[in-house]
Amino acid sequence: MATPYLRNRHSLVSVLRSRVAPRPSSFPHHRPASRRAASTSTSSSPSSSPPLVSRARLFLFGTSIGATVYLAYYYATDTRASLHRWAVPPLIRFLFPDAEDAHHAGTEALKTLYNVNLHPRERPSSVDVTQPLTVTVFGTDLQNPIGISAGLDKNADIPDPLFALGAGVVEVGGCTPFPQDGNPKPRVFRVPTLDGMINRYGLNSRGADAMAARLRDRLRKIALGLGLTEQDIKEGNTNGIPPGSLHPGKLLLVQIAKNKTTNEKDVNAVIKDYVYCVNRLAPYADVLVVNVSSPNTPGLRDLQATEPLTRLLGAVVDEARRTDRKQKPKVMVKVSPDEDDDTQMEGVVQAVWESGVDGVIVGNTTKRRNVVPQGLVLGNKEQLALQEEGGYSGPALFEQTLNLVGRYRKMLDAYSLHAGEGVAQKVLFATGGITNGEQALKVLNAGASVAMVYTGLVYGGSGTITRIKSEMRQQIAEKKALTKAA
Repeated sequence: MATPYLRNRHSLVSVLRSRVAPRPSSFPHHRPASRRAASTSTSSSPSSSPPLVSRARLFLFGTSIGATVYLAYYYATDTRASLHRWAVPPLIRFLFPDAEDAHHAGTEALKTLYNVNLHPRERPSSVDVTQPLTVTVFGTDLQNPIGISAGLDKNADIPDPLFALGAGVVEVGGCTPFPQDGNPKPRVFRVPTLDGMINRYGLNSRGADAMAARLRDRLRKIALGLGLTEQDIKEGNTNGIPPGSLHPGKLLLVQIAKNKTTNEKDVNAVIKDYVYCVNRLAPYADVLVVNVSSPNTPGLRDLQATEPLTRLLGAVVDEARRTDRKQKPKVMVKVSPDEDDDTQMEGVVQAVWESGVDGVIVGNTTKRRNVVPQGLVLGNKEQLALQEEGGYSGPALFEQTLNLVGRYRKMLDAYSLHAGEGVAQKVLFATGGITNGEQALKVLNAGASVAMVYTGLVYGGSGTITRIKSEMRQQIAEKKALTKAA
């Protein structure tokens, strides 16, 4: 009985198994993937290589771009770059046919670039240590004896960008007590063949109060960066930093003058103008410069006569000594290159000694026009420019400047011998026609303490100061080599 039952049961199971057996899938790609044997290899799969290569390429590309930008920045902001001499000045003259427009554009450009740290600057170099050009002036060890004359920065807008160009001295101004527009335009003319200029600005100025406000803001800003206060500077707590320039080893000069409308024959009125400027500007200057030599203000040069000059300089010195600052500003007078008669020069020297002025800046623009070398032919436009009224500046003035420096040095020293022992030697600065290191050394050897440039910077560009100092070092090194060889 059991056997038929088992046989029937086996048949039933077989039928059921055939009914529930899995059917082949109609979607082949859903078939289970065969399992891959585990691998002991540490190599990456081929698909991981492209992302690594791409990242490496991206890194190299970014690095090269960054390096290129940095090198371009370093080159363009270095005063040694040739573009500052051979590209920028010609481009400015092309873009701004009017010389005064070019002047304003250059000032604004330097100011803007300085504010965003893209300004040209002289970077520290080992030659500053191995071949120093230091000189002591008014008790300050100047980093170098090259300065920038007044006229370039008339309103004290860019003293710090000018210091950044490598100058040991920067002179701002001239500044009049009250705002004045100066002479009608056009009033500045180029003579490119001579690297010269003629200007009759007429001491255009925003006035002493406006300049004082700018210089005071500058003082507060720089003092804050040095960890000082305005009171610290007044009290002389500056760690040896001059209170005017606020840069170690550098001096800030502020040039002052009378207003055009002030009658030059009324000496008391003239004195009042200069004293007003001293009162407002002395707290922010290392040296005050009395301008009595501009050819573009009627009657100004008449003040170089001994009697009125002595009175004027004496009043300026007295007011400067009242400055509310421990270190009082020094006073210098800027004299004309055209008053070169011995009698005129001796009168200036006498006024300097009798008034107590500390020094003389020899040179300014000249009214003379004997500046064209024999055989040189100028174009019609340049010939017309030379006929314009105003003061000429350029390389042609150098020989006159050199001559005057030597003569003033002898006259001033002769007075010091009569004054007796213990009297400080009067300081001389030279300006007029200085364009290279050889000329700078000549005026320094003739008795000047500082050689100053203006027109040379206009035509030579932002690297002019650096180039002049490099040429000076080269000349000094060559002279030393010749001395050793002998």
